[in-house]
Amino acid sequence: MAIHFLRRLSGKRRTEKANEHLGFALAFVAGAANAGGFLAVAQYTSHMTGIVSSMADNLVLGYVGVSAAGLGALLSFLLGAACSAVLINWAKRQQLHSVYALSLMLEAFLLLCFGLAGANLTHHMGFYVSLTVMLLCFIMGLQNAIITKISHSVIRTTHVTGVVTDLGIELGKLFYWNREATLPVESRVLGNRMKLRLLATLLLMFFAGALTGAFGFKHVGFISTVPLAAILLVLAIVPVLDDVVLRLR
Repeated sequence: MAIHFLRRLSGKRRTEKANEHLGFALAFVAGAANAGGFLAVAQYTSHMTGIVSSMADNLVLGYVGVSAAGLGALLSFLLGAACSAVLINWAKRQQLHSVYALSLMLEAFLLLCFGLAGANLTHHMGFYVSLTVMLLCFIMGLQNAIITKISHSVIRTTHVTGVVTDLGIELGKLFYWNREATLPVESRVLGNRMKLRLLATLLLMFFAGALTGAFGFKHVGFISTVPLAAILLVLAIVPVLDDVVLRLR
């Protein structure tokens, strides 16, 4: 039963429920990595709006090096999303079961790399910190692209601003007073309760992940990347093994 559930989560055959469950798990991981990354490098790495704004601020203030580091972070997020798209489209061409699982496996590996790199942050500062930020931004871009591709842009796991905006829109529609009782249903302003539940759960999972990540990084350090990588590995392993078994036949 568990194997079938995991196969549905990251396999090539998609359902809305599977997309939602995968989105919730990835939102948790994203929150943990983002909060833990802040404790490690004092920067949130999924917040491209803030990074672009800080680039402009630092450029005006004359901090060209800091602005260049921001550009590196932005390009890393962009490359992560592009890498995810390349992997997914290549796997589709190869007709693999692990169309989406390959990107999850790569993310798990890179999170472990972040843990190893972060362990050396106390000994190497400066450019080494910038590289670590770029690695985290790459991971965030990679992950956001995975669920965006899977759900056709319905679910985003690192873009909390968008989630809160959509949540506000749906709440506004839910509480809108349709005064004319004779209005046909198609003309009424109605909130989408299913979408509200999805958005609220994504927000809560990101927050829960952020709490877990912050607690883990504060008390046990970079070893806390291991359970995050393990979550991604569990999510991805069944479709990957399906492909391995098919190749060995």
